[in-house]
Amino acid sequence: MHELMAFWAEWARPTAGSPTVAWSLLLAVAAAVGYLVQRYTGLPKVAGYSIVGAFAGFAGFTGVVWPLQGTGLFLLELGIAVVLFEAGARIPLRWFRHNPMVLVQSLFESAVTFAAVYAVLRWFEIDRSIAEPLAIVAVVASPAVLTRVVMDAHASGPVTERAIVLSTLNTLYALTLGTAMAGVMDAPRTALFEAVYPVATLLGLSFVVAALLALAMRTALRVMSPTSENTSMLLLALIAAGTAVAGLFGASAALAALMAGMLLKQLNPRPWVWPRQLGTAAAMLTMLMFVLVSTVAAQAPWSHAVAGVVLALVATRALAKIAGLTVASFGSGLRLRQALWVGCAMSPMSSVALLLASQFATASPTLGPEITSVALPAILLMEVLGGLIATMALHRAGETSKPWMPDSTNGNGTPLPRGEAA
Repeated sequence: MHELMAFWAEWARPTAGSPTVAWSLLLAVAAAVGYLVQRYTGLPKVAGYSIVGAFAGFAGFTGVVWPLQGTGLFLLELGIAVVLFEAGARIPLRWFRHNPMVLVQSLFESAVTFAAVYAVLRWFEIDRSIAEPLAIVAVVASPAVLTRVVMDAHASGPVTERAIVLSTLNTLYALTLGTAMAGVMDAPRTALFEAVYPVATLLGLSFVVAALLALAMRTALRVMSPTSENTSMLLLALIAAGTAVAGLFGASAALAALMAGMLLKQLNPRPWVWPRQLGTAAAMLTMLMFVLVSTVAAQAPWSHAVAGVVLALVATRALAKIAGLTVASFGSGLRLRQALWVGCAMSPMSSVALLLASQFATASPTLGPEITSVALPAILLMEVLGGLIATMALHRAGETSKPWMPDSTNGNGTPLPRGEAA
């Protein structure tokens, strides 16, 4: 026996360690649960991913450090960068020239959401230095959840397109203001010009990284086929490099990716099918992002004291988005009923909100815990429920080509015999 153990010790080689094994198994379970949730309930796969991550977080899974740092932070930023690059690449800037009311609608909705959530938090006697960051977190919708819901429901139409564009734009506002605010959180209140300076610096640095990224991709697309597997790998590698470089230069990786997608759309207006290009690699990365978000959010210090504040924030945010979009729908080409469904489709909160909360927690050890004690439960609640509400909204808008019914196939596309469908 001793000789066998000695041989085994010489034969065994160092591996990535138990955290890698735990995360691999967790992702395997999430992939299976996401598939089963969609097949037997018709709900989006992201609901299954979030539920698995939430159970792991509540069970005490310690595979990620809070506030996010190191590998966990990079993976979250990379997942956000991939999603925002895709979302940015869907927005032609000439659309705003032909229909400027879309921008007005977006700005009005974001401003109403910020003001309403801030007022409610102040009504709960929450300090202004905590209410402001939470109101910014509430502004952001989740293009990541929305695009996954659209993909699962096979949705297309004016409500779908408007929801994706508006959620991308309010992500742009929230990331800009939130990241700049995190940089000066513990500094004393300054004059207006000094408050604008960090915002302008962040936007300028992010734009430089975005321009370099877009030019590199445009050059590659001149000589490579958009449908080539190597082109997909090159795009993903460039986004990963841009994510790392943005952090080194003080820019925002998420903002840089979003701007790069919008710039590339102007430089290369030819249509190209993004999901087909990146395929399984991007799907794996986004699934990891959803599981990571729910795992971290579930580890928040849940208490009855903040439950009322969280529910008030979530309810106010939902009402403000619907009201803001409905009021500003006149002249934007969107009917009132469509504006209602767009507001519902923009209810998810996920990775970008978590990134902002992590930035606030890192920037201020004193204010950070109070901000995240409200933000994390709200993010977890709206990552799970938001996907369901967005699915319902797209179905009610009549823009899905896939019925919201349990899949009646055997998993290979072959219909099950009558009476055996789940």
